[in-house]
Amino acid sequence: MAHYFRYKTPADVVADAERLGLSHIAMSDDLSVMFQPIEVGGRTVGNRWAIQPMEGCDGTLDGLPDELTFRRYVRFGSGGAKLIWGEATAIADDARMNPRQLWLHDGSAAAIEKMLVDCRAAHRESCGHDRDLLLGLQLTHSGRFSFRRPLLATHDPILDPLTRDKSNGQFVDASYPLLTDDDLKRIEDQYVAAAKLAARIGCDFVDLKQCHRYLLSELLAAKNRPGEYGGSLENRTRLVRNIITRIRAELPSLLIASRFNAYDGIPYRGAGEDFIGEPCPHELPLATAFGTDPQDHLQDDLTEPLQLARWLREWGVCLLNVSLGNPYANPHLVRPAEYPPVDGYKPPEHPLIGVDRHFRIAARVQSEVPDVPVIGSGFSWLQDFVPQAAAANVSLGRATFAGLGRGTLSQPDFVKQLADTGRLDRKRVCRTFSYCTNLMRTKDHPLGQYATGCPPFDKEVYGPLWKEAEAKRGK
Repeated sequence: MAHYFRYKTPADVVADAERLGLSHIAMSDDLSVMFQPIEVGGRTVGNRWAIQPMEGCDGTLDGLPDELTFRRYVRFGSGGAKLIWGEATAIADDARMNPRQLWLHDGSAAAIEKMLVDCRAAHRESCGHDRDLLLGLQLTHSGRFSFRRPLLATHDPILDPLTRDKSNGQFVDASYPLLTDDDLKRIEDQYVAAAKLAARIGCDFVDLKQCHRYLLSELLAAKNRPGEYGGSLENRTRLVRNIITRIRAELPSLLIASRFNAYDGIPYRGAGEDFIGEPCPHELPLATAFGTDPQDHLQDDLTEPLQLARWLREWGVCLLNVSLGNPYANPHLVRPAEYPPVDGYKPPEHPLIGVDRHFRIAARVQSEVPDVPVIGSGFSWLQDFVPQAAAANVSLGRATFAGLGRGTLSQPDFVKQLADTGRLDRKRVCRTFSYCTNLMRTKDHPLGQYATGCPPFDKEVYGPLWKEAEAKRGK
């Protein structure tokens, strides 16, 4: 397999980007912009670094945080980032993506509150105070990826044959029932109830998750769904609009954020002797790919995503986080990586192309809603040169924050490292070898799901789990 990351300096990255014809890879050695405060929804946030919502898969079967969950958020709290975007937390048991996903309900609220309290306390101890820390939770309904059984918003002719109903082992077909309009109205109530709990336990904000083809994301693409939640973009955004409107009315002090897909693309599968990703067979025009040119899946069409961003601002969302793709169907779009996940494929493009796509699309969204802070994604593959790329993007106005997800697992104190030394600790820089994702993908565990972390750089805790998971996979 090709090893793409061979750069010695930030200038090497820029030169390779230019060789590839890319225009949104820039670097800046002046990192001061990343430590400037910014206002979000009337709150001061102390710097421009965000911990992305990176699920740990380490909760209890009842949806409570467990020992590793508490450990992770203490490490995030003490690490120096001023925007901590809590991970995907289900609004209902049947909305959970895996049996160890956090689930916010009356029985778990106190434990999740303690997780947030511990995170804040660690931040105060490390940083002196937490007045400029913004801490929230991502509320999610997993939709077709719900672990008990798929709950589909619409039929996707490319994704359906890849979606397995775990209750019977069968793949989804055109006869599989969709969530009804009444189901979606019930889910609206569940979102609002979860938001009330989130406010009660001390969240500064909630994120209404509209990315990676989970339920609200799938609705964005549901052009072929009949009724009041499908067809027109106005209908496809009805559920999220109703949720936002109700939260604003009933919880006026709770900030609302949204991480949304601006480009879905289409599913890929490995093929050939080298197992390089190839697009799944599909017919044109594409019917259910949000932000994607209906005649060419390789091209984004941002007409609807930009309208969504404008509407979200109008409805009262004060923070946007831009993402792409689907981690199960086209992971090279979501997470450009040096090595693919165990259930993935070798990348069909240079990872720098994927990084540039993230930067370009986030920049377009930020330019469309300049008064709404946008978090950019896709930084991790740049490894040692994440800080310089982040500084360039923020200073150029292409994003307001730089968000890191898996890169935080190997070095949760990366912001303090930068503040103290001006550089990352090279011995703990995420090399995007997909260890964390591979742990998540190993399901043969007594609780149905392995906890995820960074086995190479957090060996004491995750090394034994990695060895156990490898044995389960027969390696």
